[in-house]
Amino acid sequence: MDVRRADDRYPGGDPAAGIKSWHAFSFGPHYDPDNLRFGAMIACNEERLEPGAGFDEHPHSHTEIVTWVTEGVLTHRDSTGHETTVHPGDVQRLSAAAGVRHVERNEGDTPLTFIQTWLAPLTAGGPPSYETIRGIADATPYAIPQAATLLHIRRLHPGERTALPTAPFVYVHVVRGEVGVGPERLGPGDAARITGATSVELTAVTAAELLLWETQA
Repeated sequence: MDVRRADDRYPGGDPAAGIKSWHAFSFGPHYDPDNLRFGAMIACNEERLEPGAGFDEHPHSHTEIVTWVTEGVLTHRDSTGHETTVHPGDVQRLSAAAGVRHVERNEGDTPLTFIQTWLAPLTAGGPPSYETIRGIADATPYAIPQAATLLHIRRLHPGERTALPTAPFVYVHVVRGEVGVGPERLGPGDAARITGATSVELTAVTAAELLLWETQA
């Protein structure tokens, strides 16, 4: 198990434009050859946008992009004609495939925070696609077959236990609260990268919300 603390993440974004970012992997001008990916994961970014701030139209290709909003409302538009809002509890997926352009903005009057994960697809190319799942339940894993990956959402009460998936690569990201994994205690923004997970349990120290990524390669 490799624990990465919130303070270890690389700060980015454009604070003067109301954008603050924290990157768990090499990203943009921050290059760390020892931290390029974990399984299919190639980015896990926490983004905070002030009211009116956002990312203007920009391109993506050959990437599965999954977004989890923790506060506020994300407005999304892309070049395939999709325009939608994403709220806390929703899962949004954009398969960039051979190429797509999109816009992400905070058009509300309160701050917006979201966690965005990028996954490397098994095969490149193909048509882009988009999906939003409203109010995903804890017991319903969200599958991204293009990257042989499952996302599990866990919302735990104090003292509650949950088993981690048995998989070659499991990535635990703490959205809020505190949890214990083996001898380690993880707080908001902390992550654990677990290789070859079998019979691993996690215990909530406080009320907690977690993103658990299960990837095969």
